Parts: sequence; C-alpha cells; structure tokens
Amino acid sequence: MPQPYDLPLEQLRQYKPDSTAAADFDSFWEETLAELANVPISFEKHEIAYPVKGLKVYRILYKGFNNAQIEGVLAMPDQTEPLPGIVEFHGYNWVNDGDVHHVVNLALKGYAVLRMFCRGQFGGSINNVIASNGHNSGWMTQGIQNKYEYYYRGVYMDAVRAIEVLAAQPEVDVKHIAVTGGSQGGAITLAAAALSDIPVLAVADYPYLSNFERAIDVTPNGPYYELNEYFKRNSNSPQLEVNAKHTLSYFDIMNLAPRITCFTWLTVGLVDDITPPSTIFAAYNHMTCSKDIEVYRYYGHEQAPASIFTRLQLFRDYLQN
Repeated sequence: MPQPYDLPLEQLRQYKPDSTAAADFDSFWEETLAELANVPISFEKHEIAYPVKGLKVYRILYKGFNNAQIEGVLAMPDQTEPLPGIVEFHGYNWVNDGDVHHVVNLALKGYAVLRMFCRGQFGGSINNVIASNGHNSGWMTQGIQNKYEYYYRGVYMDAVRAIEVLAAQPEVDVKHIAVTGGSQGGAITLAAAALSDIPVLAVADYPYLSNFERAIDVTPNGPYYELNEYFKRNSNSPQLEVNAKHTLSYFDIMNLAPRITCFTWLTVGLVDDITPPSTIFAAYNHMTCSKDIEVYRYYGHEQAPASIFTRLQLFRDYLQN
C-alpha cells in the first residue's frame, strides 16, 4: 500500500470537517450522565493470586449503565501512600485472557490500574440494553436506529463509571487519574475524558469512532466496514441509513472532542487502514484543550515502540508530581 495511505500530512494537520453534532447533542449527554448518576456506585473485588511481590491484583465487578454488570481487572502496589490511578480501555473485541499481565505491568510502575472490559465483548461484562432494530454481526450497528439504544451509549457510560469506581478506591488519589487506550480503547479514552471531569490526562492511540461520514467512505478494513455491510443489506430502505448516521453523530469522537478539558496526547500511524489518519486528525483538530499528537510515518494500526517512553513520561509528569 502506498504511503501515506490517506491524505498528505500537511493536509491532515489542517483537516477539520464541520461538526455533525445535532442541536440537542449536549443535552443528550447531560441526560445520559444523569441516568448513569441514578445508578449508585457499587463494586466487588475478588483477589487474584498473582506471582509478584508487592502488588495486589483483583477481578472487579461493578454496576455500569442501566445497572449492567461490568467486569475489569484492578492492580495496585501494596502501599499506604495515595496512589495515582489509570483507567484503561481495550480494542474492539480484543481482550487476551483477561489482560491481567498487561495491567500488572503498568501497576508495577507505581499506579493503581483498572482495565474495563466492554459490555458483551469479554467475560462478565453484560450488555443489557435491548435494541428495537436488527443489526448485522459485530457491535457497530446494534441499536443504531435509536440514539438511546445505540451500543456505545452504554459503553461510554460504563467508562465514566469505571473512572468513578477507581476514584472510590481508598488507596487512590482522586486528583491524579488518567485514561488511556488504543483503537476502540482510544475512542473510549476520549469519550471518557469528554464526559467526566475526573481525568487530568488522556492518552489515546489511533482512536476509533471518529468522523464517521469519512470513515464509512474511505476505510477498507476493520469494524467500520460493519456499517457499510448494514447499509448494503438495507439498500432498499435509504431512510435507515439517514437514521443511522444521525445516531452515529451523537457518538462521534469528533463531536465530543470540544468537551475535553484535560491535556490530551494522541498517536497516529500514516498507513493505518482501520482508523484512517484523517479521522483521527478530525477529532484532534476539534479539540480546544491543551493537546499534542505524535505522527508515526511508517506505522499502521499498531503501537509504535517509540511512543512508550513518551506515554510513561506523561503518566509520571501528570500523575506522580
């Protein structure tokens, strides 16, 4: 595939499509947050016997949006001093054996780390929002005809609640919590930063779920194609596509981006054919917060090793100082 895959870099840095947010965009999210607030913060922890000294590891279950049970892994150093916290979100249908080793690795660097498992995508995380429309395989079109039933409404609220659950741990310093993730996890990171005032830092790798209008037209691979398949299978009902795109506008990270207030750092690979660079820059260029973006010319939908040092430095600067 030729490089760059998408627009030239100089055009990407200027790419800022018009917002597609509806007039009731903010009121919809305030209503949704109020609905979440009606669910009391509730969680239970079950310790995991992990063969590392000085660390406590738990399977955690908490009540998410619509009282759904949401599962995660929580790991933290065994110490009395308040701990900075990090909430992590995983990629689309991408959890490897509970991700416990990944969580432990970050906790060993001095953080209380909670990794949320998206509803329906792994283990004990239950999706209990019933959609009134059918959908094709995957999560992208579940509930897509109604903004109140769309799959990611529950996911975004589960993420906000995950931050609140971590903040509720007595070992955690609520003033020093970050959110992070890649791909789907990068999108949830940005949504959580937009919808919660707790995070002081957001670190998002090649975030998904942004600039849907362009993503549908230019993305050859990955979950965005579920939308194309849905439209293809319902081509005799064009109003379904109109309704679907209206629903998607409420969950578009590009439209949520102006709500982010904490420092935000993004990474993007210029040959990413799953989350095209233009869709990532669309979200980035709509942010009004303090921000930065790191461009990796020869990388696709993958973590660039060169990014690891920077993210660890950011965690240290914002959470441990």
